[in-house]
Amino acid sequence: MAAENTRSKKSIAPDRGTEITLHLRKDDEDFAEDFRLRSIIGKYSDHISLPIRMPHADDKKKDELETVNKGSALWARAKSEISEEEYNQFYSTISYDTESPLVTLHNRVEGSLEYISLLFIPSKAPFDLWDREQRHGINLYVRRIFILDDAKYLMPSYLRFVKGVVDAADLPLNVSREYLQDNKDIERIRNASVKKILAELRRLADKEPENYASFWKEYGRVLKKGLIEDHDNKKALADLLRFSSTQNDSDTQDISLADYVKRMPMKQKGIYFITGDSHSAASSSPHLEIFRKNEIEVLLLSDPVDEWLVNSLNEYDEKPLKSVAKGALDLDDFADDEKKKASQEREKDLAGLVEKIENLLGEKVKSVRVSHRLTDSPACLVADEHDLGGNLERILQSMGQEAPEANQSWRSILTIR
Repeated sequence: MAAENTRSKKSIAPDRGTEITLHLRKDDEDFAEDFRLRSIIGKYSDHISLPIRMPHADDKKKDELETVNKGSALWARAKSEISEEEYNQFYSTISYDTESPLVTLHNRVEGSLEYISLLFIPSKAPFDLWDREQRHGINLYVRRIFILDDAKYLMPSYLRFVKGVVDAADLPLNVSREYLQDNKDIERIRNASVKKILAELRRLADKEPENYASFWKEYGRVLKKGLIEDHDNKKALADLLRFSSTQNDSDTQDISLADYVKRMPMKQKGIYFITGDSHSAASSSPHLEIFRKNEIEVLLLSDPVDEWLVNSLNEYDEKPLKSVAKGALDLDDFADDEKKKASQEREKDLAGLVEKIENLLGEKVKSVRVSHRLTDSPACLVADEHDLGGNLERILQSMGQEAPEANQSWRSILTIR
């Protein structure tokens, strides 16, 4: 039977403290090597306030002891005592990033739950942002002692790019990942940290729009995913969303939902959008013709995640989101009596043609209707109000998933002008 590691302790008088002797097994002797010891101290105990001393690394000074831990934690100091350069240097140390962070958040919470958080948003998204195995960037400490990295329970998946440390005063030192998963204190720290980050992003959007534009370019798609997942912060996330639109026909996503609502005519009832597999596909869709003619702004959504986003975000500021490529359009408020009468007469004139096309196509389409969308194109396909859109169907197929039977191609509605 192999010998086990053992330890003993005895009081040292008159000096203060306790001496602990650790006896290592033969195959564990590398733990006594100078380099290994220094590495362990640097990882787990670098920031504790008490000095940790070892024989000097210089052979000529072996009889002398040197302190091998820094003995102070940057995050434990008051914000007023820390320079921007010190923050940036610390960020570089924990992230291995040579660029300065876009956002630095230093927060101390006292009361029934005490902790300090020092969080950073990198200027550039990591190359593995969309990698399922990407590690989270938060390190957990308890009273300055390192506990674990990749502390995913301290930050939701959509904020996995955030780097930093959380130092909790009230957690046990032997905390495990399983313990973190269901711990109420961890949940409180997580919720407070998320709200702090979202509030800072809102401030950035309002006060530093250029910096927020840089953030959105790097992290916009993952923030959209956050709205789908995080129902508690849905409103805050909706305020942070940015889209392109027919307002400027640029593929730059710089239009907020609040901007859109401010520009809505009094008689407009909803927020109109269209999805496509690219910006050019969305902006050139025939579904937009009647909206362009009436100068009604339409959001142009071309990120794959947008299809799920609009299913999660049904309304904003009490205005429903409405796809211009689905269901019937209610644009009567934008038409005068003469236009309404002309539209009704056109439907009567085309009734015979509609019937012939329906007989010809049969079950290849759900129905044939006279279009109220088209002003130039002869025809287009639309989805019924509660069916999958064509773009979502294409996305599902590209992922190897089959759309539900009720949403196969035969269900499309053909509209003619």
